[in-house]
Amino acid sequence: MKTERLGGARPHLSAGVVVVRQSASGWRFLMLRAYRNWDFPKGLVESGEDPLSAARREVTEETLISDLAFTWGEAYIETAPYSRNKVARYYIAQTAIEAVTLPVRPELGRPEHHECRWLDYDEALELASPRVEPVLKWAARTIGLIPALEATG
Repeated sequence: MKTERLGGARPHLSAGVVVVRQSASGWRFLMLRAYRNWDFPKGLVESGEDPLSAARREVTEETLISDLAFTWGEAYIETAPYSRNKVARYYIAQTAIEAVTLPVRPELGRPEHHECRWLDYDEALELASPRVEPVLKWAARTIGLIPALEATG
C-alpha cells in the first residue's frame, strides 16, 4: 500500500526527549530556550541513526545529561510538520540529575540554547508554544500528572 504525503517531500525527522525529574514539590520538566522559543531537547536524526538513539544523543549534547531512564517505555508523540517540513518525535525519560550545563557548540562558538529551566507543569504550559503544548500535555498525561480528559483541552 502506497502512502501519500501532502506537500510532496518526506519530512525531516527530529527526535527529542521530554526530560522529567521528581522534586520535593513534584514533577519538573526540563525546557530549553533558543531565542524566544522554549522546547525540549531535540535535534535532527542523522543518516543511519534510529530516532531513540538520536533523542538520547541530543539530550547529552544539549544538556550534558546522559542519565536517562525511559520509565514509560519507548512511547512517543510526533508533531505536525513545521518549519522547512520538519516533524519532531518526542519520547519521555526520567533523570535524577538537577544540574544542567549548556555546553558551547564548536560549530557555533556558543551554546545552542540561551537558557534552561526545570519547570512545574503550569510553568511549562505558560512557556510552551502551540507546537510544543500537545507534547507537554501528552507527557504529563503519560507520567500520571494530569488526568487524560484534562490533557485534551
